[in-house]
Amino acid sequence: MKVFVTGASGFIGTAVVSELASLGHEVVGLARSEESAAKIKSLNPAVKILHGELKDLDTLKRGAAESEGVIHLGFVHDFKKFDECCEIDRQATVAMLESLKGTNRPFIYTSGTFGLRSGKVAHEGDASDENFKSPRALTEETALSYKDKGVSVRCVKLAPSVHGKGDKAFIPMLMNIAKTAGESGYVGQGRNVWPAVHRLDAAHLFRLVLEKGRSGRVYHGVAEQGIPLKDIAQAIGEVLDVPAVSIPVNNAEEHFGIMVLFIARDGPTSSETTRKELGWEPKQLGLLEDIRTNYRSA
Repeated sequence: MKVFVTGASGFIGTAVVSELASLGHEVVGLARSEESAAKIKSLNPAVKILHGELKDLDTLKRGAAESEGVIHLGFVHDFKKFDECCEIDRQATVAMLESLKGTNRPFIYTSGTFGLRSGKVAHEGDASDENFKSPRALTEETALSYKDKGVSVRCVKLAPSVHGKGDKAFIPMLMNIAKTAGESGYVGQGRNVWPAVHRLDAAHLFRLVLEKGRSGRVYHGVAEQGIPLKDIAQAIGEVLDVPAVSIPVNNAEEHFGIMVLFIARDGPTSSETTRKELGWEPKQLGLLEDIRTNYRSA
């Protein structure tokens, strides 16, 4: 299958491109620079490059129209301009979907499990949390609506911690905060949990969703249902040789900065339906072992 991948040079995208190309799919990766293009080509010489970025809607339309399937992983990760980044994502998503209308070709949208209801185990059929609804959740709803417009839309909700070599997201951010503060923090008793998945397991899931997924379905990229934040803080503390400490709720914003939006969120998430339907079996290191083994130079 000829597959157009946005975010192809990213942390998850490189794993997805490698997974697809190694199993015979013809991959076209979106590259915003020569450096990104070289990174994508280094994964597999057979991978083709489409030069452009998420704001180049005509390029995205062409990439989607000329493909037999799309995996949309690209997103501008700038928390200071989050709403603006979400609007870029919305326009990019709609542009590609419009190019696919009536073709019944697969389109995979990527979002996160943090948008699900907090405090209880979330399942694949659960609705988004109305109290924590980001613009990305609205774009996800828009994308899924195209199942009624002749596009085989599927959604992969990824765990908040997609970990592994090259991670630049939540765990490295928490490590940098701990380095600066001289202590690895969690809020209150640290009993709230984060789901997690290794990037290679996530890449395998995206391939399965492309090949076997069903239109209108939501799949959970979750290998571990929920890891207590206190355990994560302790693992980070061991790696950095700093104490793991409880941060009072009133001091959380000062200590964690932008991460305060996520640090105390309780998001246990099941992937039981995803595993049963697709035969997905995560096999890589768990988050705590990965932190202790591979994050010492993060």
